[in-house]
Amino acid sequence: MDATFVLYPNMTSLDFVGPFEVLASVPVVSARFVAATLDPVRSDNGLIVTPTDTFDSLKATDIVVVPGSGHWKELLKDSGGVVEWLREVHPTTKWTTSVCTGSTLLAEAGLVSKATTHWAAREDLEVRGVEVSTDRVVFDDKVVTGAGVSAGIDMALRLVEAEFGEVVAQAVQVGIEYDPQPPRSYDSIPPEIAAGLKQAFAASQA
Repeated sequence: MDATFVLYPNMTSLDFVGPFEVLASVPVVSARFVAATLDPVRSDNGLIVTPTDTFDSLKATDIVVVPGSGHWKELLKDSGGVVEWLREVHPTTKWTTSVCTGSTLLAEAGLVSKATTHWAAREDLEVRGVEVSTDRVVFDDKVVTGAGVSAGIDMALRLVEAEFGEVVAQAVQVGIEYDPQPPRSYDSIPPEIAAGLKQAFAASQA
């Protein structure tokens, strides 16, 4: 089973590295990395990844994982071919997934009706006609979305459970020793802290 991770400039590295570690822990899963060209792609914090395939060469895959970016508003204006490729490859997938603001790309491609995302990007899903959930992971038929950044690990574990069963998912989780403590979310923190964070994110997009 192929799991293909979408690469583009200024993506958030943990959005795809987390799911990669989870999915690559399953022996029957082979990882591929797709981008506009075969040139190395730099994440927003400097991680450089070399693609194995291009949007032109890869036309079918079992699983797609779309990472988000802190620059998602710019990406929605010009996705560098990501949105078009998603529309083309989605009919071939068993699962089409995203992490963080990657769900806004799925929404722009018209592939999802209910999704979660990073709390700062919820409005960008709403204006694209998507029912926004605050859950950490959301299944919408074969589309699976994870909320912000680290939720990609949760999303991938839920995906492993759906595809390979609970025992395999538990083994992977223990294998990577994933036991987040304490649980904390945007909706659970004091309102004044949430407001400050929202203001800071809005300023970063200006």
